[in-house]
Amino acid sequence: MRFIITAQSSAESSTADPQPEFDADLFKAYMRFNEEMHRAGVLVASEGLNPAAKGARVAVAHGKRYLVDGPFAESKELVGGFYLIEVSSLDEAIQWALRAPSGFGKDDVLEIRQLTGADDLPPEILQLISEAAPTWSAAAWQSRNGR
Repeated sequence: MRFIITAQSSAESSTADPQPEFDADLFKAYMRFNEEMHRAGVLVASEGLNPAAKGARVAVAHGKRYLVDGPFAESKELVGGFYLIEVSSLDEAIQWALRAPSGFGKDDVLEIRQLTGADDLPPEILQLISEAAPTWSAAAWQSRNGR
């Protein structure tokens, strides 16, 4: 099972809080956590996200996509980063999240969500996926069967 663990600020965090000084020891704790998950064979990907000011938002209206100008959501509503892990259960994903370091202020809340896998879809949907995207679906589902 694949899970995405997203990191965001808590409701108590303030956008007016000054940017804290870089803490090399805390940063190394995050990197050691990544290393631990990698060595355990559960880490698929882990990335921090740049601030919303360096991004864009695309929405849909009347069936067409369009660019939405800022302002973006308050920083406490933005995802600061993610871990993509492959484990055997939600409980195992929770156990990893409970061990994650904290302290950058953009990771006070970790939300764990299971990703959709082939076992979650009815055969007719899998057939449509295979017909519409044969090489992608073969690669995507095959990579997930390795665990």
